[in-house]
Amino acid sequence: MTGGLLLSGAVAALVTSALPAHNPSSGFVDPPPDKIVINVATVNGSGCPAGTAAVAVSEDNTAFTVTYSDYLAQAGGNSDPTAFRKNCQLNLIVHVPQGFTYAIASADYRGFALLQPGASAVQRASYYFQGSSSTVYKNHTVSGAYNDNWQATDTTDWAQLVWAPCGVQRNFNINTELRVNAGTSAPGKVSFMTMDSTDGDISTVYHMAWKECPGKSGK
Repeated sequence: MTGGLLLSGAVAALVTSALPAHNPSSGFVDPPPDKIVINVATVNGSGCPAGTAAVAVSEDNTAFTVTYSDYLAQAGGNSDPTAFRKNCQLNLIVHVPQGFTYAIASADYRGFALLQPGASAVQRASYYFQGSSSTVYKNHTVSGAYNDNWQATDTTDWAQLVWAPCGVQRNFNINTELRVNAGTSAPGKVSFMTMDSTDGDISTVYHMAWKECPGKSGK
């Protein structure tokens, strides 16, 4: 996928839970009135082949949604030995209004899993800015027997938020992973996990926190 390609559309609905307005204890400010623009520099991974991932920004600048259409991990039975783990790395160029910076305060994931007794699955995500040593990892585990939708939310306390550096353009990286372990499940039985929605696409929503840069000098 070529650098700077803006992916949009393909999103039926955006979950746009607004973050708190500015108050002295939290440091949050209202989202800037100007629009943010998110360009996708690269999309790589077995869980997001070319043309199967899209990004859209909510109208109120409080969230962006990534949708996938081919993101499934499976193990057991006649599954391909490499299919137990699928991943996707998004490298995003986020253009924010002058004088503001942002951080990812929470992320919502949802999907479906069919896990045989004795099997298990893990959904993992990490977030970091290009050139930064600060990386946030979150894990969610589902154990078999399980045959239902699943949903997970990553949240980060204010003091632990990793902010984009003011006045410097740094790409934002999101790594997600699905991993299925057949464990002690019966031979021949397949277990799988996917991030999925009712229309067949994954919907992952990233909620954004905002604060003003020192002096609102921007670049």
